[in-house]
Parts: sequence; C-alpha cells; structure tokens
Amino acid sequence: MYESRERCVRAVQSKDARFDGWFFTAVLTTRIYCRPSCPVAPPKVENMVFYPSAAAAQQAGFRACKRCRPDASPGSPEWNDRADVVARAMRLIADGVVDREGVPGLANRLGYSVRQVQRHLLAELGAGPLALARAQRAQTARLLIETSDLQLADVAFAAGFSSVRTFNETVQQVFALSPRELRRRGTPIAAAGTIALRLPFRAPLTPDNLFGHLIATGVPGVEEWRDGHYRRTLRLPHGHGVVALKPMPDHIACQLSLTDQRDLAIAISRCRRMLDLDADPVAVDELLTTDPVLAPLVAKAPGRRVPHTVDGEEFAVRAVLGQQVSTAAARTHAQRLVLQHGEPIADPSGGLTHLFPTMQALAGLDPETLAFPKSRRRTLVTLIETLAAGEIDLGAGADWERARAQLAALPGVGPWTVESIAMRALGDPDAFVASDLGIRYAARDLGLPEAAKPLTGHAAAWRPWRAYAVQYLWATGDHAINKIPE
Repeated sequence: MYESRERCVRAVQSKDARFDGWFFTAVLTTRIYCRPSCPVAPPKVENMVFYPSAAAAQQAGFRACKRCRPDASPGSPEWNDRADVVARAMRLIADGVVDREGVPGLANRLGYSVRQVQRHLLAELGAGPLALARAQRAQTARLLIETSDLQLADVAFAAGFSSVRTFNETVQQVFALSPRELRRRGTPIAAAGTIALRLPFRAPLTPDNLFGHLIATGVPGVEEWRDGHYRRTLRLPHGHGVVALKPMPDHIACQLSLTDQRDLAIAISRCRRMLDLDADPVAVDELLTTDPVLAPLVAKAPGRRVPHTVDGEEFAVRAVLGQQVSTAAARTHAQRLVLQHGEPIADPSGGLTHLFPTMQALAGLDPETLAFPKSRRRTLVTLIETLAAGEIDLGAGADWERARAQLAALPGVGPWTVESIAMRALGDPDAFVASDLGIRYAARDLGLPEAAKPLTGHAAAWRPWRAYAVQYLWATGDHAINKIPE
C-alpha cells in the first residue's frame, strides 16, 4: 500500500480511516508522522513521505502526532491475513517474543537465521525486529504513563526498557514530550490496579456473533458475562490477568487487571487478536457480497468478525471436548478440567476463579475420569501429550499448514476439529468448517449445497475469507452464539 504514492495521497486527503495502520504519513517540514485519518489539514503533497510502519517512521527521525496518535491506530490487517515469515514475525513481535527472547529467539521460532529475519522485515517494513519492538515498548509506556499511577521508573521496566535513561530518551523522541508531560495529559485511572483502555477497530463492526460466541461457549470460572462485559482470565508470561471487554459504537472498552505490568502490551495484543480487531471488514465484505447468496446477509449486519482465542492450546483442547456434543455439554466438560487442574486465582470484581490449565498440568490426566467415549478420551490425551511436548505450535507465529497437517495426523482429529482450530486458534481467515452442523443447516436454508464436498467447491469463490463467510452463515441460525445477552 505505502509504495503506491497516488493511493496514499488520496487516502490522506480524504482522511479515510479505513487505511489507518496500512501506512503512515510523515511530513518533511514538521518532522511529524500521522495516521491517514489525522484531523488536521493535510500537508502539501510534496512534503509527504509514506512508511509501512510506525517503527520505520520513528527510525527515520519523525515524531508521533499529538492529535491523531498514530501509534495507537489499529494494526495492519496483513499480519493476520498472511502466513508468510513477515506476518508470522509481526504476530510474534506483538506477542512480546523479542522482549522476552531477543531477536535470536524470534528467528528460532520462525526457523530462519537472524540475518534472514532482519532482511525480510527491513525489505517490507523498513525497520528491523528491534525497532519494531521498540515502537511497541513506546506505546506500552504511553499507556502506562497515561492510565496508571505507577512510578515512572516502574513504568520504564514494566514497558520492557532496560534502563530509565533509555525510557526517557525513547519517549521524548517518539512523542516529543517527556514522561512527566505525558502523565499530565493522561486520563483518570479506572480503579485501583485497573488499566482502562479504548481498543480501536476498523468500522463497520457487528459485535453480536463476536461477543455472543465467546459468551455462549465461555467456560465457567475462566469466562463470564457480567454487567455488560465479557470477562475472562489470562495466562501471561510474567503472571496472570483479568480482562473485561465491552463493545461500544467506535471502540471496545477494555479494563485490564494484571499481576505484573510488564504483561500489558502482550495482554492488549491477545485481546485484539481474540476479537479480530485488526481485520479489514471492507475488503472482506466487498468480496463476500459478490455471491448473491451472501450479499443480503452482509448487507444486514456488515463487519462480522471471527471470534479467536487468547491461547491456541486451550482452544485445541476445548475443540476436542466439543466434538459431537452440544455447546452446554462442551462447557461442562471444560469446567471439570478447570476445577480439577486449573490454577486458582482471586477475582474481587466477579466470579472468575481459575486460569485454564496448562498442557503440562493436564499431562497427568487420568482418561478414566473423563465422562465421554473411549475413542474421544484417547484423542484428548494424545493431543495434550503432543502439545505438552511442544511438538505442535499453535501460537501467534505458527505455520498454519504445518499445524494443520500435524493435527490431522492425530487419532480422532478430523476435518471439523482441524478447521475449527485453524479458524479460531491459528487465526487463518480462510479456514472453512464445511462439515459443521450449523453450516449445513444454513446451506440447506439458503439453497446452497449441503454436503461438505460440493459446499467446499462453491465456497472457493469466498477465498481467502471463508472463515468470515462461516460467521455470516452461522448467523442465520437461532443459536445463543449469535446474540449478546440482555
């Protein structure tokens, strides 16, 4: 996108918010960079320079605009829609891998050398992994400065900086304000120990199926619907947290309570990923409306998102528990595992009691205690053992096709389970659960082929957005996953 100067100029002059995150506009005369929808008067065309990332603009010596706050714009949808090394690297950087494991750790997870990773990122994003991680640290620091009462020295280390001096210099360079000046411009703190945020998204967004799915399938003790908020526990690298999310007309209200503030950026990244907030609904809906069967469904409720997960391994276990049973039965099975093997936590604000158990905690599971058929017990135990051994990667940087093949090789894991995991855990926008009962009912009612093979043939026209087509098809049914409770 940023390489097409004419398209970028048109987007800036029209203040088109759909392109926020796709590229960044830097102004040569003011040395400031903005999002395309910045409300100030557009600069002269000859003074505009375009960058593919905030990190690249910062590295070139530009400061973030104080009006449009480009560092807080929705992320590029490319990183969630692609499966190549750059997209996988960006998802891992957002998940904090560079801060925790360094660039060698990032390269190791991707199966490339450090030099290859740096070359790929520089070629496409104009910045290497360290600069990209630095930009993320700066945004985390800004959030902590403006929304928490932490001492500034504590903010520095919580945001991932190695020293207070580096923290001060970075904040000054990126925002043209000192940490103390940023704090004076901040917003009130929501409650003791709670960080209140606004998670932006690209409009339109229909939240019904997104939140309805998470609520209807929520595991008691791990997830709940309370006072208009979807709440759940989070297992994070340095501790745990509780998040409360509420859909608003132009953003998602987010309240985070963390045991370690260093996990803030990672928690935000995982919540955005779970709610699919970096998707490009205009591009998705534009393609799906070319099918006359889907067109009226899209027109009725545009901008449906795919409900993802905060933990790929957790969802894989829940997918096996949900094989050939009702939503209520799957929740009951999952709750039993949580009560027996989950880690208890305290939640003063609600009814959350546990973190979902790790695969290591479930590795000693006695299959005889499971109240379902022997064949499914074997499937579950085999899956848990494989995940506990680290043989299948379902994390942010996973190779989608490799994970599919490894899952399909497990006993009792068929196409429905593989594609469900690909859609909701891996985040593949083209995953398609052709054999799902809800999809078959929708296909029958809409006059589409009901059998899996011919339906898959028809769905080829929906590629690469078949996971979004699934959401529109599911929404034709009268099921709890399609509604946000009163």
